[in-house]
Amino acid sequence: MMEYLHTMVRVGNLEQALDFYCDKMGLVEVRRSENEKGRFTLVFLVAPGDKAHFSATTSAALELTYNWDEHEYTGGRNFGHLAYRVDNIYDYCKALMDKGVTINRPPRDGRMAFIKSPDGISVELLQRGDALPLAEPWTSMPNIGSW
Repeated sequence: MMEYLHTMVRVGNLEQALDFYCDKMGLVEVRRSENEKGRFTLVFLVAPGDKAHFSATTSAALELTYNWDEHEYTGGRNFGHLAYRVDNIYDYCKALMDKGVTINRPPRDGRMAFIKSPDGISVELLQRGDALPLAEPWTSMPNIGSW
C-alpha cells in the first residue's frame, strides 16, 4: 500500500509565505515544528475543507520548509519533493530498482529514501511506522546525484 503525504516547498521568508498561503489563499496551519539542530522550521498547511480530516498520518498537506540560513533558491530548488508512505521501504526500493529506477538517496536508515522522476522531480519515500532494522545492501549504498 502507498499513500500520498505532502508536497514540500522551500520558502525564503516564512512570514511572507504564511501571509500568502494562509491570509491570502485561505489555507490553514495544522502543524509546526522547529529544529534547532538542523536550523529549519516546518509548517504544514491544508485547505479549510481538509482541516477536519487532517492527521499526521492520513491527510495530504503543503509543507513549507524554512531553512534559517538560506533565503534564496535558484533553479527550482524552492520546490522540494512529493512524499509517499510505503509499507516496506526496502521491498519498494528493490522493486523500483528492478524496474530501472535509480535510488538517489538509499534507505540507509530503514526509514527514508529519495528517487527522481524523469523530469527531475524529487520523490521522498517514507517507511510506514517505525524504521526497519538496518540492512544491506542499503546500509552501505552511496547517494547518487542529488535529490
